[in-house]
Amino acid sequence: MYRSTRSDRAAVAPELALLEGIAPDGGLYVPASLPSLDPAALGAGRLSYQELSLLILRRFFPTFDDEELKAALGAQAERFPPSSPAPVVYKNGLAFVELYRGPTFAFKDLALSLMGPLLGLARAKLGIDEEIVILVATSGDTGKAALEGLARPGRPANGIRVLVFYPSEGVSAVQKLQMTSHDAPGAVVIGIKGNFDDAQRGVKAIFASRAAADFAERRKMRLSSANSINIARLLPQIVYYVSAWRDMRDAGALGSDGTMDVAVPTGNFGNILAAWYAKRMGLPIDRLICASNRNRVLVDFFGTKRYDKNRPFFRTESPSMDILISSNLERLIFHATGEDPARTASLMSRLAERGSYELDAAEAESLSDFRAGWSDEAAAGDAARRLFEGSGYLVDPHTAVAVSVLERMRKESGEIRPTLVAATASPFKFPVSVARAIGMGGASAKGDLGDALFELEMAERLAEAARLELPPAIRALRYAPVLHDTVVDASEMGAVLERALDEPLRRSAI
Repeated sequence: MYRSTRSDRAAVAPELALLEGIAPDGGLYVPASLPSLDPAALGAGRLSYQELSLLILRRFFPTFDDEELKAALGAQAERFPPSSPAPVVYKNGLAFVELYRGPTFAFKDLALSLMGPLLGLARAKLGIDEEIVILVATSGDTGKAALEGLARPGRPANGIRVLVFYPSEGVSAVQKLQMTSHDAPGAVVIGIKGNFDDAQRGVKAIFASRAAADFAERRKMRLSSANSINIARLLPQIVYYVSAWRDMRDAGALGSDGTMDVAVPTGNFGNILAAWYAKRMGLPIDRLICASNRNRVLVDFFGTKRYDKNRPFFRTESPSMDILISSNLERLIFHATGEDPARTASLMSRLAERGSYELDAAEAESLSDFRAGWSDEAAAGDAARRLFEGSGYLVDPHTAVAVSVLERMRKESGEIRPTLVAATASPFKFPVSVARAIGMGGASAKGDLGDALFELEMAERLAEAARLELPPAIRALRYAPVLHDTVVDASEMGAVLERALDEPLRRSAI
């Protein structure tokens, strides 16, 4: 069962929490009680990723039987290499879990490739024949991953349409082209004039709007979300931390006490929250290192226990972390308050009204598992260059931030602890930034966010320099036509939604 972070309303079944995405009171769903890991998940012996996923997820979705979950996990597995969807590699004394082996080359694939099958199960359990409208705010990667997971080219829409809102000038050219060239029934991609926080705020406003709800109801539609505010996004991420721990254990790469630290490049806080949930369920994780770019709102929060979004916003080379309102932090705050929904609602109200809130001493003490640090582009680029020169290993700008923060923490403390770094995206999604970091000629600042052809040419050069094969799906973007070119003010998101829902269930320009 799942309860809201903001009220004592009755807990709901997993299928309803999944379909609603966000609770009617504006809160986020959390498990009414967090289960322990199945002992087999930590035991010796080989487990496939699917088998491990079943051991973990069956405890979160008890109303789905094992055969239903196996079918959903089988559909997920089709989108990844058969060897492992999340392998661990060791470079320069660091362990990287590569979370970008899916169809869009970002960690979001691991959850979103499962979300479609889970939505299908939820609809069947509830006997719902309404069309499901998935609203997505993206800082770059979630949008394409949601489209691939829920509106795949060449597949029927199956009663699901996906509307993606992205900051038109705040994603890489490759990320933008991945979304705007997506050709599938039920897919609509809309740029907004603003940043990710504007897009996320607009989507939340739509969920809170009685007019939007009435509009959808009249058309026999149900609004839901594919952002990490949805439990179907958050919970599957627990699996890859358990999988990585098992890999490190089998490789003899853990500490003498069997623990590991985890370093995660962090924006909306879902990825690192999944690691924290894994720890609370019994996974031997010690420290959780929250790595931020210049938009260091989370670093300041963990340092002062005061969240304050009233600050300059920076567009950086790690755009998926260019966020000032980290939505999933609300779940952590809920647990920090002793799972007090009234207190959580009060703090979230202060954030909405004043742009800040502060924890009391007891609440702050409960966050001791976390360490936080930030890195600017220069330091992250230097870390990526040292890694490449020492091992030939490429990391994207987000992962480079985590490496930079970890290196600085190790230098300051003098400790070298077994640490898993979440490699969250393929370096080929950000080829200009990566090429510049490793010192490749021609990787000028010009063209970072606007020139797709320039980025794709740089991706090919980067692959040659690293002696890697450029993923065919990245190469194919060179010939991909732009199908979605609508750009609106953030204030127009609700109106654009209504126009899109008036269209038949097919891809259409709006």
